[in-house]
Order: sequence, then structure tokens, then C-alpha cells
Amino acid sequence: MWVSVLLPALVLGWITWHGFARDSRVYSSGRLSGAHAVIEKECAACHVEKAGVFAAKAEKSACLACHDGPAHHASRVAELECAACHVEHRGRVNLSAARNQTCAECHSDLRAAGGTSNFVNNVRSFEDGHPEFLAVREGARDPGTIKLNHALHMKPIRSKPNGPEVQLVCGDCHRTAAVKAAWPYADAKYVGVATTYSEKEELLAVKVETMAERRPKTERELMAPVRFATACASCHLLAFDKRFEDGVPHDKPEVVHAFVVKKFTEYIAAHPGELREVRDPDRTLTGRPLTPGTRALTAQEWIGEKALVAEELLWHKTCAQCHTISTSPLYDTMIARWSAASADAGVRATIAKTTLPAASAPIPLPSVAGSKTTSRWMPHAKFDHDAHRGFTCESCHVKALTSKETSDVLLPGIATCKTCHAPGPEHAESRCFECHTYHDWAKRKEVAPKFTLPALRTGGK
Repeated sequence: MWVSVLLPALVLGWITWHGFARDSRVYSSGRLSGAHAVIEKECAACHVEKAGVFAAKAEKSACLACHDGPAHHASRVAELECAACHVEHRGRVNLSAARNQTCAECHSDLRAAGGTSNFVNNVRSFEDGHPEFLAVREGARDPGTIKLNHALHMKPIRSKPNGPEVQLVCGDCHRTAAVKAAWPYADAKYVGVATTYSEKEELLAVKVETMAERRPKTERELMAPVRFATACASCHLLAFDKRFEDGVPHDKPEVVHAFVVKKFTEYIAAHPGELREVRDPDRTLTGRPLTPGTRALTAQEWIGEKALVAEELLWHKTCAQCHTISTSPLYDTMIARWSAASADAGVRATIAKTTLPAASAPIPLPSVAGSKTTSRWMPHAKFDHDAHRGFTCESCHVKALTSKETSDVLLPGIATCKTCHAPGPEHAESRCFECHTYHDWAKRKEVAPKFTLPALRTGGK
């Protein structure tokens, strides 16, 4: 009997004490999420009070008073209450982690929800109805023009023509923009040099179809485009003549040509003795003594010849190893490969007339195809490499070990992602919000501050 009397009295006293303390948590159905924990005692901040009682559900207007999240496909989807997707009083959970069932209300049949759609109409979850990623579907090809054999670079390879063999790893070339560690195969002569082309010129324009996220980018989400200066320069030398240790700039053809002419101009000014050349004659008849062939060139003729031969090597061998070079004909450099029989005034006149920088007709230069590098393969989703940094690159990009063609797309397919991302406590998160954004925060509206510090006990005033 005493328990029956005292227990209700204690409960009533406890409720009364919290009421005088203006602590409404006694009526709460559970703790708030981490984002709202600071207003856990302020029920009126979300629940509108009507006739002395709080509404059962938080009003949408209360949510928008603090963070105005733009509508999701407002032209197609009926207006939803915030609490329909973001359910509170579940403890310290991630409030943006909406249930798959909420997304499936529309995406399980997009035609019924909003008319025609360019996407798969029936997606219920990542495990149920989600199609293969568009980037790796049958027939997908990499539009890039840079010639690269990934399989060759994943094996021990000689670092330079006479250098030692090294074992490259993916991180030697592919890194996120935020990584500041030293590049093992960079060349300081190229790293700090500005080029006449911009990085954006080499990237394919991306139609970003996923909505802007609320949090700012960390530059660890996607891989930065590979740069010649940091990933290639140490191994792929751009040498053009044995007289010089420096290679040509990794730049447009006109910049390369100007550099080559400049180097030869400076060289011959310091070594004028090389204007007179002596070469052994061809021995067409045995036993017949022949004198060595000699010829004397002007400085302009010498520079023109050497530049032509050097650039033929560059365009048709060195640069063509990685880049797609136009087939437009260049000047025939056989005029610079003279013999005693052909070294006459007529040949030298042809050189001076057609090949020198000062000639009236410009020197024809090749056209180098743009790289067409894809910077974002999945414009409908968000991805973060930083969250996967504990796994080796080959774990997901297994195709890189065997790919020999530039056109191969080396992204992992959906089956690889499902290895880790699946339902159950022993797997990583696989709900829709993990990869897809609901609110387009690029269209957010700024709101006026509502609360005051330090105790948030002023009722929002």
C-alpha cells in the first residue's frame, strides 16, 4: 500500500520540480540529435505551443527559421514536411541520415511521382534496383587522349633511359589536391614553371548534376588531374639535343619552338667554330682516296638546320609517345643530313629560305590534341577518397593492373562498392544519403540568428 501511495507522489513531485525548472525534457520521447543537443531543453524552439500543449510534430516553419534547406525538385515533388525525412528524438544520431523508405516513396516509381525521367525509374535502395554506375556500363570509354599503359607502369620499370628500375605506386601520380607531400618523380625545373595553357583547358567540361552539399569541400574528395611536372618529368625526359642538359618546356608547340631556337642561338654565339663542319665522305669505290666533306654555314643556317632536326625528334618520337600529334606535314629535315655530294649552295639557300625563324613564311608546327581529362566521373553522386584512405588503390581500381589502353575506364563497378556498403552492423553505411544529396545548398537562404548565449534559456528572445 505504501509503495502504491509513495511512488505516484514521487513521480508527481519529480514532474513538478522539472516544470518549475522549465525543463521540458520530462515530456520528451527521446534525446535529440547531436546537431540539436544544445536546444534539448527548448521544446518551443521546434514544437509550436497551441492551447497550452505542444504540437506532436515539429513545425516546418520552425525548421526553416534556422536553416532554410531549398526544396528537392520543387517543380515535381509535392511539398514535404521536414520531419517526414528528418526524424528527431532518436538519440545522438546523424539527423541527415534519412531512411531509404523515405527516398523510395518517389524513386521506387519516378514516373508516377513526377512524370518522365531520364534516369532509372525504380530504385528502392542501393541493394534493390540501383543500376550499374553509368561510367562503367557496357561500352563506356575514357575520352582522354593521353596515351598511357597502366599495366606497364604498375610493374618494375626503368625510371630513366639509364636509370635504375623502380616500382611505382598509384600515389606517385594520383593524389587529391589537399595532399602536400613531396612527389618522388617530380622535376624541380618544371614544377615551378608557369605554362601558357591552363589546367582547365585540358579538362572536360563537367555538367555537375548532383546538388551542392552543405559542408565545404576539403579537396580530399576526388583525385586531382595528373601533372607532367610532378608525376612524369623525372622519368620522361624532354631532351632534344646532346649539346644541352635541359629539356624543352612542357608547353604549346610555339613555346617549344621558341625555346629550341633560343637555345641554339645562344650556343652558336658561344661556339662559332661549329659553323664549319667536316664529315667523312661516302666510300662508293674501294681503294679510291676521297677527301673529307666540309661546309661552312652562316649562323642563321646552322640554327635553322639544328632546330628542324631537334623538333622532328620531339614531335614524332618524344611528344608522340604520350600525346596525339596532328599528321600535318613538317619540313623535310633531310636537308640537314648533308653529304659531300649534296652540300652545295642550293641546299643552303633552301634552308635559309624556308626554315629559319626570320623567314617570311612561318614554320609549320604540329597540332597537339587536348588531353580531355575527366575530372569527375560520377556527376550524380558524391564521393570522398579520404574516407577510403585505409584501403589500397588497387583494392577498388583492380583494372589498373591489367589495363593497356587509354580508353579503358578504371573505375570500380557497383559490385565492388557493395563489398563494404551493405545493410547490417558489420558493413559500411549504404543508405541513399551516403552518396546522394537531397537539398541543393547552392540555393540556400540566409536566416536571421534566433538564440542567445550562454544558457539558451531565454525562449528565443
